[in-house]
Amino acid sequence: MSTDQPPPGQPPEEDPFRKKPEEPTPPSGGSPYGPPPPGSGGPPPPGGPGPGGGGYPPPPPPYGGGGDPYGGGGGYGMPDPLAGMPPLADFGKRLAARVIDVVIVAVPLFLIQLAFGTNRYMVETDRGEDVSEVFTKSYSGSGLIMTLISIVAYLGYDWWFTKKDGKTVGKRAMGLRVAMLNDGTVPNSGTSLTRAAVLWLPTLICCFCLWPIALIISILVDKPYKQGLHDKAAKTVVVQSA
Repeated sequence: MSTDQPPPGQPPEEDPFRKKPEEPTPPSGGSPYGPPPPGSGGPPPPGGPGPGGGGYPPPPPPYGGGGDPYGGGGGYGMPDPLAGMPPLADFGKRLAARVIDVVIVAVPLFLIQLAFGTNRYMVETDRGEDVSEVFTKSYSGSGLIMTLISIVAYLGYDWWFTKKDGKTVGKRAMGLRVAMLNDGTVPNSGTSLTRAAVLWLPTLICCFCLWPIALIISILVDKPYKQGLHDKAAKTVVVQSA
């Protein structure tokens, strides 16, 4: 058995407890653990988020234009629907266009009603105990048929021309058209029918005077799109046509 001992103060060369573990060699130009995960505060991709950079370009504005000629503002980073839109229709022109459209539909309906001698309503009188009279108003048989014909005529007229190119006869005469608020396209068939129904059904069924007034007020007070209740329901606006 050998009694040779290493010199004092010098550990043996193969002492495993004095050896340091080998450190991993980092790859060239980066961290040994790879690139930082997204959202960890690492450097942004070269070129930035703008057009031509490493990020995604911003979405194009509707109507193919830019700027905000009406001061509406999309808010919270959202694109403004009014950006690049043709100027919104003047209320006076909208009213004149509607009068033209009503005359175009109402004159044939009046001639039909005149030819057949139909009365739209029946009025019944009930005498009460206090000698007062109570009047009740209801549709007559021929009046109900005439009301249904009127509904078909007014809705069909507005639906057809709106889905065709956004221009009824009155709007074409005034240089106006109906457009979708989000992109300026011509309303499709379903949207045009919704708009026509909200526009005409309350007027023809029960609210002949009150509903048109409500529509006029809604157009005048709405900001910034000047939408009537029928425009709100269909998400449309009325603009000047090119």
